[in-house]
Amino acid sequence: MSFTPVMQYTAAAIFGLALMHTFSTKYFLELAHKSRHHAGLFHLLGEVEVVFGFWAFILVGSMALLQTPADAVHYLEAQNFTEPLFVFAILVIAGTRPILWTVESMVNRISAVLPFHRALSAYLLCLTFVPLLGSLITEPAAMTLAALMLRDRIFKQNVSQRMKYLTLATLFVNISIGGVLTSFAAPPVLMVAEKWGWSTPFMASVFGWKAACAVFINGLLLTVFFKKELLSLQADKPEENQESIPLSVVFMHLAFMAATVVFAHYPVVFIGLFLFFLGFTEAYQRYQDRLMLREGLLVAFFLAGLVVLGGLQQWWLQPLLAGMSDKVLFAGAVSLTALTDNAALTYLGSLVEGLPASAQYALVAGAVTGGGLTVVANAPNPAGYAILKSEFEDQAVSPLWLLLSALLPTAVAAFFFLMF
Repeated sequence: MSFTPVMQYTAAAIFGLALMHTFSTKYFLELAHKSRHHAGLFHLLGEVEVVFGFWAFILVGSMALLQTPADAVHYLEAQNFTEPLFVFAILVIAGTRPILWTVESMVNRISAVLPFHRALSAYLLCLTFVPLLGSLITEPAAMTLAALMLRDRIFKQNVSQRMKYLTLATLFVNISIGGVLTSFAAPPVLMVAEKWGWSTPFMASVFGWKAACAVFINGLLLTVFFKKELLSLQADKPEENQESIPLSVVFMHLAFMAATVVFAHYPVVFIGLFLFFLGFTEAYQRYQDRLMLREGLLVAFFLAGLVVLGGLQQWWLQPLLAGMSDKVLFAGAVSLTALTDNAALTYLGSLVEGLPASAQYALVAGAVTGGGLTVVANAPNPAGYAILKSEFEDQAVSPLWLLLSALLPTAVAAFFFLMF
């Protein structure tokens, strides 16, 4: 489908406004508190998850006016919304009590044998083991589980805002790079793996060990830095009067999550499984907490808006990527990832014919390295944001402080990907 230059420039301008909006959500929330008649509208515009969906609506409306309504409809039909649907399904499934109980049990067992205080071990594992687990259960699922555990163990207690920002930023970076041990778990790798012939053994040998080292160092540095604050936290108390979960129910949840991961490319299959899963949770409701349907829908709306907006940025992104040397491409990918989803960035790079192997490596390594700089940088980030934002001041995360907090863990990841 062809677009006029006016439409392309308009799409780029709308995308720029959407990015500016993500940095201004706190301002809209302040307006919501002050306004008497439009508080609801300002509160809506202050939700980061709504931003890209809102501007995607503006884009589609502009397309209908500048070209034709049929063009707008055809453009929407041509977009691939598999990733938003998958993230929605896996977020809801991974956020259930049986799945969370399984991963928490693993974390508790491992932390019990580590030669550290239990609070330090649990915090370290949430920032290292769970992100690396994302290479098997996918990054969105790992993000959901890590964010839920950090929320309940750390963020709900009286910890400093500095600790919250550095923890969230490090989690975003470690999730982004922690999924590259396989060829199917990280969205930016998934976009290019089939076309470039990148198998799981290739990913583990070329990317995986470097990512694992960076993940461990990032988690260890933060654990040491906040050692005093972590040791002052109250110990976890077991839930009173909470019924034990039968192993058969846990197994069914794990089976649903595994099947969703296996059929991640086929929405007609995993959405059908998800509907079956909803029926199963209703049948065994006493073993469930509230399903994260609202959070999942908001994250899916965010990603769908990003897909709609990103689909019209190819005209300037692709030539920009094609004209860079390897090191410049790595730095450019890190920078551009802060402005757009890293999976969209690698997808656009895969459209460049004849891209040498070194440039392919630089593009993907840069894209995953920059995945923690902003909420929009990596597809799972909105899931973590949605779970943890209520624990920050004014129930909002400052994009500037998130960016600044992510600089050090991003630099550690860049060191390993560039130097080795």
